[in-house]
Amino acid sequence: MLPRIFSPEALHGASLIVLDPVGSRHLREALRMRLGDPLIVFDGRGGEYAASIAQIDRQQVSLKLGEHRDISRESPLFITLAQGISRGERMDYTIQKAVELGVNRIVPLATDRSTVKLDDDRARKRGEHWSGIMRHAAEQSGRTGLPVLEEVRTVVLHAAQEQAPLRLMLDPGAEISLMDLPAADAISLAIGPEGGFSAAERAILVAAGYQRVRLGPRVLRTETAALVAIALLQAKFGDLA
Repeated sequence: MLPRIFSPEALHGASLIVLDPVGSRHLREALRMRLGDPLIVFDGRGGEYAASIAQIDRQQVSLKLGEHRDISRESPLFITLAQGISRGERMDYTIQKAVELGVNRIVPLATDRSTVKLDDDRARKRGEHWSGIMRHAAEQSGRTGLPVLEEVRTVVLHAAQEQAPLRLMLDPGAEISLMDLPAADAISLAIGPEGGFSAAERAILVAAGYQRVRLGPRVLRTETAALVAIALLQAKFGDLA
């Protein structure tokens, strides 16, 4: 399978492009690619391009673009994951796998029970880190679109702004199973951090139209719950079969 790389620059067929530093470093240092090696490049705007390395050195990597392949590997189900910020690798893992499973939008939530507290500077740095994880996950999984990462926000702000027609909040004590939901093509899924949402946050989400749903009889860790819920939604309404 050919390596895939994302280009933040809009692509046009039969042209020569210079990759951004992130992509250049990945091809040069991680993949150790050489002059003339073939690869696939996409810009998140639809489809992908055949390409080859036209120049590679310590300063930059240039690609020669070939034919455009008008294909899509994006799910018909639009999923927003509003995820309570968890510690370190747990949050990284959740974001990575959510992208692989086809999530379209991720909203990191600063919650009452989040053990990670981010000031503006730390939130910016974590956002850059998460963006890199999302980019590489999209490259690896064959996606032709790049999910949106929103800025860190509170539950109150997120609840006031969310517009998805179906809004779900995982709650082990809920009476309705996620598998019993009616059909939908856009879903917002809210999941708490370690320890879950506080009572006040649950009340805010319910007042904003979030429906409490359960996954099963067991209580799952936050990173497990997110991925199980996304997989079930994709199997029921999306393209996971």
